[in-house]
Amino acid sequence: MAKNTLRNLLIGAGVAAAGAIGTKKAVDYFKNRGKEEAPPESEPDAEAPAEDEVAFASVEESSVQGFLDSSFGDAGRYVPNRPPKIFEYQGEQYMVIWAYDNKQQKNQMMAFKYTDGGRKMVASVGYTNDKTDYNLSLDPTPFAVEVNGDKLQSGQSTTAGTSDVDFVLA
Repeated sequence: MAKNTLRNLLIGAGVAAAGAIGTKKAVDYFKNRGKEEAPPESEPDAEAPAEDEVAFASVEESSVQGFLDSSFGDAGRYVPNRPPKIFEYQGEQYMVIWAYDNKQQKNQMMAFKYTDGGRKMVASVGYTNDKTDYNLSLDPTPFAVEVNGDKLQSGQSTTAGTSDVDFVLA
């Protein structure tokens, strides 16, 4: 059930949801670069989403700061700079965070998949206008990282620079 699993993920990561757990068509959810509007707290959390929907939690960018600080052991190194995406799709839970890396002076997109064995980073993309470096293990998930119009799912390499990176359906 989406609501309990997502709530547990949020609690484990120390992230507070703003509102109830909502559902949305996956294609629409991944197109939105802004903050998702969650249903009011007074509404019940959404039940398990349909196959083509995501169940999502809307969170403030600042609420993932503690997660970043504790996960990477360097308080303030990563500062969120775009609304995170915390969601369940086809029974799997994910958290995607966009942040600025103050140590390496570049933007960073990090995606985590949650399993019974814990949290696993499945995508790490560092990007500036000059260069993009990535380490991806999104295969066999239904996701890819979009860089300059190209959808990438696996591998470790560098490519042309970009001003933004998206987490999308493959």
